Amino acid sequence: MNKSLILEVHGRVQGVGFRYFVQRKATELSIKGFVKNKYNETVYIEAEGVETNLKEFISALYLGNSYSRTDNIFTQEQPWQNFGEFSIK
Repeated sequence: MNKSLILEVHGRVQGVGFRYFVQRKATELSIKGFVKNKYNETVYIEAEGVETNLKEFISALYLGNSYSRTDNIFTQEQPWQNFGEFSIK
């Protein structure tokens, strides 16, 4: 089943290459959408794809890269956006 999610990632996720990590992982899992930094030092993601891939994606976000630390991820379902790719904004 396909799902579209909004994710807000809290922790040490800015200035550590986290958005590039997110893009690579999304591409590996055929997830479409985008990632961007927010003013409050969180990372905002809109992601859509197969539900099992999204679960694996969220697990990978908790692991992060070797420089990041994810403390919490807030998720919210949204209507399907029909993104064509996964981009960094």
